[in-house]
Amino acid sequence: MTETNTINPLGIEPVGNLLKKFAIPSIIAMLVGSLYNMVDQLFIGNFVGPLGNGATNIQFPLSILNVSIALLCGIGAASTFNLAMGRGETEKAGHYIGNAVTVMLIGGLILTVITELFLEPILLACGATENILPYAMEYSRICALGFPFFILSGGGSHLVRADGSPNMTMAINLVGAIVNTILDYLFVAVFGWGMSGAAIATIIGQYIAGFMVLIYLTRFKTVKLSKEHFIPQLSIIVAIASLGTAPFINQIAMMLVQIVMNHVMGHYGAQSIYGSDIPITCAGIISKVNGICFSFVIGISQGLQPIISFNYGAKNYQRVKDAYHLAIKLAAIITTISWLCFQLFPRQIVSIFGSGSELYFDFCTKYFRIFLFGICTAFLQPLTSNFFTAIGKPYKGIFMSLTRQVLFLTPLIILLPFFFGFNGVLYAGPVADVLSFTICFILIRREFSRPEFKNI
Repeated sequence: MTETNTINPLGIEPVGNLLKKFAIPSIIAMLVGSLYNMVDQLFIGNFVGPLGNGATNIQFPLSILNVSIALLCGIGAASTFNLAMGRGETEKAGHYIGNAVTVMLIGGLILTVITELFLEPILLACGATENILPYAMEYSRICALGFPFFILSGGGSHLVRADGSPNMTMAINLVGAIVNTILDYLFVAVFGWGMSGAAIATIIGQYIAGFMVLIYLTRFKTVKLSKEHFIPQLSIIVAIASLGTAPFINQIAMMLVQIVMNHVMGHYGAQSIYGSDIPITCAGIISKVNGICFSFVIGISQGLQPIISFNYGAKNYQRVKDAYHLAIKLAAIITTISWLCFQLFPRQIVSIFGSGSELYFDFCTKYFRIFLFGICTAFLQPLTSNFFTAIGKPYKGIFMSLTRQVLFLTPLIILLPFFFGFNGVLYAGPVADVLSFTICFILIRREFSRPEFKNI
């Protein structure tokens, strides 16, 4: 056993205890992140109406784009940081943290400027209908002002967790979400500020969470950060990006799927009894409810990352394999429970987001039961994609991050309606889930047949 292993608990504590220690705060952090948009949707749905909910769905691709930058820098830097620490490269590890923070803030500022300058064409490209566009414009213009700290709080939480402070990661996200929820109630329900009130509440929560990350960086535990660590270096940024590309592409793929889904729903919905607005609104609600399920799965995956990265860097391959298998079992249980809820109680879940016509509830129920029918198999792709990223094999991680969203779901959303009509859009979900599961299962079996894993 190396000296690094005896010092760092990632190399010696029982894998189950470590996964619990890192995964639970990560799950809570992911749940809180999912609740940012969901809380807005709850208050908007009950106090503004279905068109307001539709507007949050149109804005959702912009939120996903923010998350993609946060994951590119956050997971990329956390992975490179933990791998460097596992190899004993302490000084170099600090540069990964500092450069990631700089890139996140600059990226957020650029995204804010672009959004403010080209908001209307962006929202139309995201699938806004004539009825939904005014609500989306009002909401998105204010939300854009919070992008730099939205990215910093999301990506920075991974850096805090990589430093061995998962509870602080949880606190950062909890504080932001609690502030957002309280202010949503005041601004939307009490003051009646509508879409603007929900957006203002959101960015205030994001700014508070972002400032908490900045304060934490001043007392980073494992490495003492200095100004030099925050000066951008191309080689450092490339290293971060190489290990953050898989989750980044996964989020970009989700964004593209959401945009394609909005357009397809609007197009085929207009030709059906539901009209264009109902399918777009329902799709947004259900994607966010599904996001709650995947908050658990991705939280487990993120909690797994420092354990995998450190032990793979330290050549403790049995611990790597044990941690992955434990995470897979937990994620499979969660997606199975979610599948049961979505099949048995779809109308009750949708009712939380406000009232609507019978057509509205009929479509939402159908969407839940068909589109999410394959969710019980969907745990493998995010966990396995992140596994390959964590062990420093980003190309495999990137490929797996593309399987469901890009290689399968997007083409199926476009093609299946030609054969099955509007229902073809819904069938695309479970077909993509099963195909993605199959590919990831084959690749992880091959990885564990390699000598370093097979000979333990």
